Amino acid sequence: MDDLADRGSIAELDEAREIDNIRKVEAALFVSGKFMNLKELVALTDVNPLLLRDILRTLEEKYKGKGVEIIRREDLWKMDVHPDFVYMVNRLATGNSEFTKAEQETLAIIAYKQPIKQSMLIKIRGNKAYDHVAKFVSMGLIGKKRIGHTAEISLSESFYNYFNVGNVEDDKNKFPLAEKLEEKAEN
Repeated sequence: MDDLADRGSIAELDEAREIDNIRKVEAALFVSGKFMNLKELVALTDVNPLLLRDILRTLEEKYKGKGVEIIRREDLWKMDVHPDFVYMVNRLATGNSEFTKAEQETLAIIAYKQPIKQSMLIKIRGNKAYDHVAKFVSMGLIGKKRIGHTAEISLSESFYNYFNVGNVEDDKNKFPLAEKLEEKAEN
């Protein structure tokens, strides 16, 4: 009887692993926005190449006739909007981004260096950062605490929820743009 229970547990684990692998490949295709070959997908998802081919076939079937689809060109795959809806997506894509490039860079520096004195942020980003900080405070993305003649700025819990990122301990690894900007400012 225990042997039967063990087989059930193994089957459940295999099914959970398969679902996790499908989700990884699906996420990779969704985010990449470009054709990817098996080697790239294996490197990104750490899914066995033999399983990966089956997963790609499964995803092709899953998305057939949906708003997005898996497109295959020889040994390249990508997830893209179904041709019937390209007109609509193009209208969305040509709209304005929620944050300007300068605002994104300022927010990246705050995320990377937090807590950071506002005076230091202004030295790195210039006077335009005052407006950025005011916008981020009004959106609740950052907290600002008065310290002497300047203010200390750090990310709020809303930032993590808004951008769907992990907690403070993970920040340094998630903001490579901030590192580049900091290096540029120091040179």
